[in-house]
Amino acid sequence: MALYTNEEALEYHEAPRRGKIEVIPTVPCNNQKDLSLAYSPGVAVPCMEIHADEAKVNQYTGRGNLIGVISNGTAVLGLGNIGPKASKPVMEGKGILFKMFADIDVFDIEVDETDPKKLCKIIRSLEPTFGGINLEDIKAPECFYVEEVLKKEMNIPVFHDDQHGTAVISGAGLINACDLSGRAIKSCKIVISGAGAAAIACANFYVTLGVKRKNIFMFDSKGLITKKSQGLNKYKARYAQKESMSLAEAMVGADVFLGLSKKDVLNKDMVRSMNPKALIFACANPDPEISYEDAKEAMPDCIMGTGRSDYPNQINNVSGFPFLFRGALDVGATEINEEMKIAAARALAALAKEPVPKAVSDAYDGQTFEYGYDYIIPKPLDPRIIEWETPAVAQAAMDSGVATRPIHDMVAYKKSLKERIALCKKRVDNHYKSYK
Repeated sequence: MALYTNEEALEYHEAPRRGKIEVIPTVPCNNQKDLSLAYSPGVAVPCMEIHADEAKVNQYTGRGNLIGVISNGTAVLGLGNIGPKASKPVMEGKGILFKMFADIDVFDIEVDETDPKKLCKIIRSLEPTFGGINLEDIKAPECFYVEEVLKKEMNIPVFHDDQHGTAVISGAGLINACDLSGRAIKSCKIVISGAGAAAIACANFYVTLGVKRKNIFMFDSKGLITKKSQGLNKYKARYAQKESMSLAEAMVGADVFLGLSKKDVLNKDMVRSMNPKALIFACANPDPEISYEDAKEAMPDCIMGTGRSDYPNQINNVSGFPFLFRGALDVGATEINEEMKIAAARALAALAKEPVPKAVSDAYDGQTFEYGYDYIIPKPLDPRIIEWETPAVAQAAMDSGVATRPIHDMVAYKKSLKERIALCKKRVDNHYKSYK
């Protein structure tokens, strides 16, 4: 049953104010002195302080808590290449999630440029404005090139969420699915339907977690990627198998299926051919590669997840990117590296094993949750995620040497995060009520 109608979706984006985000001052500007402090001549004082020491830009401006969500609209989730203007509602939505889940401010920037080199030049020039860059909905393989170049050339975190967000969340699920089913990650045979940005990033991340590359069977629109496949880019070529086979053949004896492709790719017979207690992440939206009901009928003891909120084990990137960036910003990280992503996945996996408080149940119409086959990753609306994931990311940044402002009291930091989000939500709620 749909949670909303098309009319409700349009009204949500149009009222009480068009769009989903706006800029709100954080200081008063009500009299002559305020005006002088805010702009001229008082603003010259912090300008010259920053001119003398550029590190002070994060002290006297909002840059240290400001993320640029940047897209060219070439690969909008579920919608494809719809262009930069049509992608703007998604980027504004990203701004809401950053703010509500991690109290991070966002400027969304939709760029009318498809040439990856030119796109890099545009984004690179924005470094003075932002504390970090969230790349979004840029098609593969260009997205890999853009992120690689910008990570080398920029001194702030650059993170393509379509790749790494899915990898981190599904990686947490993989950790716990192996725990529940008695598997070793290093022995898993994984079949992946899809070879775009998210699929390749997930495969890369699973290898980092211990999966053997030779045990990953990746299918694109032409079939299994093999050494004989024509026109492979270097990202797909990492997962080329020696011999070709069908998806049905590859599924025999598989431990994990990851779908990032299209509906109805998987059938019941393929599920039955997998090893017992298989992990199935069918993430195509809105219709997964196989329905939850069909997967469970074919293998009742499978561990099933989708991209949908109305079934167990939702793979939702909102459990990743706000908290990764919060930790990165708070320690002044120059990048979001593999150590930080692994820390995020392990923190989420560990949180899923903790007793679930009533607040989470209330957010999901009274449902109860307990670690097991239908609850291997925390629910996206679990308020504890920021207290678990963000400190783990910050610590990993410090341990791996990319933090420029280390946190010395992690207990106090964890407490401050909870208080910060509570205050942020209160401010936003009060502001929204002012429109009513």
